[in-house]
Amino acid sequence: GLRAPMGAAVALAQESAPVSVVTVRGVINPTLAHYVTRSIDSAEQLDAQAVVLQLDTPGGLDSSMRQIIQRILAARIPVIVYVGPPGARAGSAGVYITYSAHVAAMAPNTNIGSATPVAMGESGEQQMSPEMRAKVTNDAIAYIRSLAEQRDRNAAWAEQAVREGANVSAQQALSLGVVDLMANDVSDLLRKLDGRTVQTAAGTATLKTANATTVPVSMNLVDALLHAISDPTIAYLLISLGTMGLFFELSNPGSILPGVVGGICLLLGFYALGTLPVNYAGLMLMGFAFLLFVIDLFAPSHGVLTAGG
Repeated sequence: GLRAPMGAAVALAQESAPVSVVTVRGVINPTLAHYVTRSIDSAEQLDAQAVVLQLDTPGGLDSSMRQIIQRILAARIPVIVYVGPPGARAGSAGVYITYSAHVAAMAPNTNIGSATPVAMGESGEQQMSPEMRAKVTNDAIAYIRSLAEQRDRNAAWAEQAVREGANVSAQQALSLGVVDLMANDVSDLLRKLDGRTVQTAAGTATLKTANATTVPVSMNLVDALLHAISDPTIAYLLISLGTMGLFFELSNPGSILPGVVGGICLLLGFYALGTLPVNYAGLMLMGFAFLLFVIDLFAPSHGVLTAGG
């Protein structure tokens, strides 16, 4: 049969390489960070030519945000952050993630900004002293400026977003040089990305996405559950229920159920707030389960301890 020249064969293989599409929706927390890093790992292993992170977030934890950004910066394939679908936003931590992308895009009727850091405690937002606020703000500005300079984006506006909480629409972001392009949906995005050359950790890559197939990457059930409880409202509710459960148990020794439920809620609440990394949270839940099983051998509980364990 006919044999294509080597260059043509390589080009054909590159054009047919799929694009992974990852839906990043909700608060940026340890579960979402794990999901994004796992998705980029998977895309690299599948030899996808690029990863699209479809972003819609109000913000989230600094540590989780940095974990996502570090993985994007280390990616061997282009990572495109697409603020979409229409009506989505990239608030707070979402601004930094957008700035870290090899290519940043937005859908019409979306917005980006409001990246001023705040301190969170058990009762919600906490006040910082002027000295601490200055330190945290300056650190955030230096970080986002470094991302802006690396990706050749508008560093001055990035500083405004951190210092003053500036927020702009997709059209304004495009004209200011905050993002690289606007696209109506993922298909339109892939058409507009075609032929663009970007610099990844593995070297220069030219996108051939016009006719590429998309491979959606979904959260598994465990990640989806953990992400749901990581909503700040639910996290604080878990902390409150856990504290109340332990209080009732100490007030009425031997009632068992409040102590079991309280212990589980506290551990899940601490994980949800990002206080406990997932490995430590899992280890402590296993330890608590073992403790409940041991106590159940000596204290009749009508199955409450066993169920809790």
